[in-house]
Amino acid sequence: MSADGAGLGPAFDAVMARVAVTAEAVGPRFPLYAEPSDGRWTTTGRGSWTGGFWAGLLWLRARYTGDAADRRAAAACTARLAPWVGADTATRGLILWYGTAPAGDDAGAAELQGLGARAMLSAYDRELGLVPWGDALGGPRLLARVDGVPGTVPLLAGAGGQGAAAAHLSRHLDLCLGATPGVLIPALTFDAVAGWQPCPDPPPGWSRGRAWLLLAVADALLRPDLSLPGPAARLGEAAERLMAQLGSTEHEFPGGIPVPAADAGRPDGPLDTSAAAITAVALLKLARVPGPRAAGYAYRAEAILHRLAEDHVTGPGSGRPTGMLLDGCYDAGKGLAVRHELVWGDFFLALGLAAVHGIVDITRV
Repeated sequence: MSADGAGLGPAFDAVMARVAVTAEAVGPRFPLYAEPSDGRWTTTGRGSWTGGFWAGLLWLRARYTGDAADRRAAAACTARLAPWVGADTATRGLILWYGTAPAGDDAGAAELQGLGARAMLSAYDRELGLVPWGDALGGPRLLARVDGVPGTVPLLAGAGGQGAAAAHLSRHLDLCLGATPGVLIPALTFDAVAGWQPCPDPPPGWSRGRAWLLLAVADALLRPDLSLPGPAARLGEAAERLMAQLGSTEHEFPGGIPVPAADAGRPDGPLDTSAAAITAVALLKLARVPGPRAAGYAYRAEAILHRLAEDHVTGPGSGRPTGMLLDGCYDAGKGLAVRHELVWGDFFLALGLAAVHGIVDITRV
């Protein structure tokens, strides 16, 4: 495989075409997941925690086409994310970073990102050493979850909160990676007496748990302004520990690059291509960090993208809309959307493909 994404162009074209079809289908609503049989989307009015990924996809399409109408559509969608600035949820990192960072120099997106960054910094809890999960999406507020870290770190740092960004990541590494090799705890709840205690859901084998945390670590390694204790050594070690949980590292394709099970505790259960797509983007970022492993990270990222494009993206003649990334799993435990197209899976696949084709600078998104 080449480092310039050779062979991935048709998949990128198909995914971008799918964005256009989806935009026509959902109108002012936000797509969440689509039926694998016909591509029909389940949508939300406000976007939930995934709204930023739809805005981000629209920005990627605008950069791909260079069309002014596509830029206007992306800007309008991003503006609809504004109510999330004041919401009490750490998923503002996912919503307001990925919904604005692909926009480049768009003034409206930059303004929204700044508002979100300052709101996130104001939510930082010095005693806990992190931004709590929050209660905007229901459930207990004082949680630490791995999906509350990506996007949050660059937002905090962008608001001048480098110390808070470093502490937020460091605290999650302490809690979620812990000291037991090969074990990741995706979510913990805080009790005033017992301290931090693991949550049963998501389970330790949740595939996106590893992917989200690896992405956050990769972002931090690209930010030398984050002063973590022993940053390079600690973050590099965390990346290696997370990589060790992802399966074979042999330079073989396709056999050496598996798409993970949605729950490692259910190896015969559904896969999760969205976790693989997130991992590919994290690896592309790690490949930009100088060091002896950079080339290996780049190779593996491209191998994952090839696996997804060749085995899981619908093509012409499939009887389904072209450009769908199938076999994503929203929630295996609840049996929710277990073999579906997921908007965040589409986003990270598109972001990875855009990066290997030079359309975006992966170090800035």
